[in-house]
Amino acid sequence: MATYKQLQDQIRQLQHEAEELRKNEISNAIAQIKMTMAEYGITLADLGYAGKKKSGTVRAPLAPKYRNPETGETWSGRGKAPRWIDPSNKEKFLIK
Repeated sequence: MATYKQLQDQIRQLQHEAEELRKNEISNAIAQIKMTMAEYGITLADLGYAGKKKSGTVRAPLAPKYRNPETGETWSGRGKAPRWIDPSNKEKFLIK
């Protein structure tokens, strides 16, 4: 009967072997995919993996809408509200 330490060593060895086999199988699969793509002239765009082009428009930062009177921190009103905003009375923080 094997000891606990021997079983742990066997587990580590099997995990190492499994990882090596996985790496080999992945590299073989990648090579086969590349070969098939080259054979048929398939591109990544054909598979739907073409990078999406950015529209080129950049949004300008929003002007602050709320200000913390104690610290001077500001918030545009978008995204998660900061802790200093009182949700029941936002009007008292409005920048006029």
